[in-house]
Amino acid sequence: MKIVCNKSDLVKGVNIVSKAVPGKTTMPILECILIDATTDIIKLTANDMELGIQTEIAGEIIDRGMIAIDAKIFSEIVRKLPDNEVSIETDDRLQTTIVCEKAKFDISGKPGNEFAYLPIIEKDDSIAISQFTLKEIIRQTIFSIADTESNKLMTGELFEIKDNVLRVASLDGHRISIRKIELKNPVSDYKMVVPGKTLIEISKILSGEAESMVEISYTNNHIVFEFDNTIVVSRLIEGEYFKIDQMLSSDYDTKVRINKKEFLNCIDRATLLIKEGDKKPIIIDIQDEMMELKIKSQIGSMNEEIMISKDGKDLLIGFNPKFLIDALRVIDDEEVTLYLMNAKAPCFIKDETESYIYLILPVNFNANV
Repeated sequence: MKIVCNKSDLVKGVNIVSKAVPGKTTMPILECILIDATTDIIKLTANDMELGIQTEIAGEIIDRGMIAIDAKIFSEIVRKLPDNEVSIETDDRLQTTIVCEKAKFDISGKPGNEFAYLPIIEKDDSIAISQFTLKEIIRQTIFSIADTESNKLMTGELFEIKDNVLRVASLDGHRISIRKIELKNPVSDYKMVVPGKTLIEISKILSGEAESMVEISYTNNHIVFEFDNTIVVSRLIEGEYFKIDQMLSSDYDTKVRINKKEFLNCIDRATLLIKEGDKKPIIIDIQDEMMELKIKSQIGSMNEEIMISKDGKDLLIGFNPKFLIDALRVIDDEEVTLYLMNAKAPCFIKDETESYIYLILPVNFNANV
């Protein structure tokens, strides 16, 4: 095999597929990136058997062939080459020579045919959304997946298509994040749980352009994302996702409208008094046209008042400040609306059309704070 391509194209391709190279594996071939130049297109592939990524790069194929090269070494070499044309050539003994200007590297490769190709997915159905929308949906929900493997379903996000609306939901036992978008073309109802790791990696690759589309297709076991000459294939998480609708309520005794930026900044200031790992709640005292936020820790105490508009009862309630910050940071509206029942019931932050819903459980606190 011999190919020639621009360093910038090679670096971009390697960066994309590297996200699917496993950190630890008992199969050394999976620690490689496959360079496939057996057709008229140069393809790079990495696959950890849960997540696989393939991308095409521009370049000239002088001799067809393929080789698997250790991903870590290859990406380090490629990154540090001069900004010029790169030649990659392999011989019968799988020795690979990488040349750029006066730099020349010789490294040994592995047979390309031993590499675990991406599974060929028979597409049951598919939807198309813009890169911008998918990137936003992930940003606005991914923070509330659980990071523990004790409940596998909580490490993923529910993608549910119903009545031509895509609903994406995540939860970690303390909060729920939901985003809904209408789909342009009719599609059958479907439910699947996509690993959070897959979505985090896809989010890093997406350009986020509103004009560029992502085609998402799926089967019982896999989901496929196709965009910008890149294919991402991921296994789905098996099992029935939590019954989210039973956790949502439209009842409330207190409704508060508040300037989002003021609210967020105030909570942010309060967290200055919390040490890492310290579980001090922020106490919110809702009165007629004013909300008082209070926090007390070993470092000191703080209280601040914010103007609000309120319907319903006064309320004193406590929250983990991080959960409020996470939700408020990803809401783009200037004002947010909070719906509350009592000091032990969840708080809902949502817009009128419920295109986003954030449920946050309150925490117990000492009323003397």
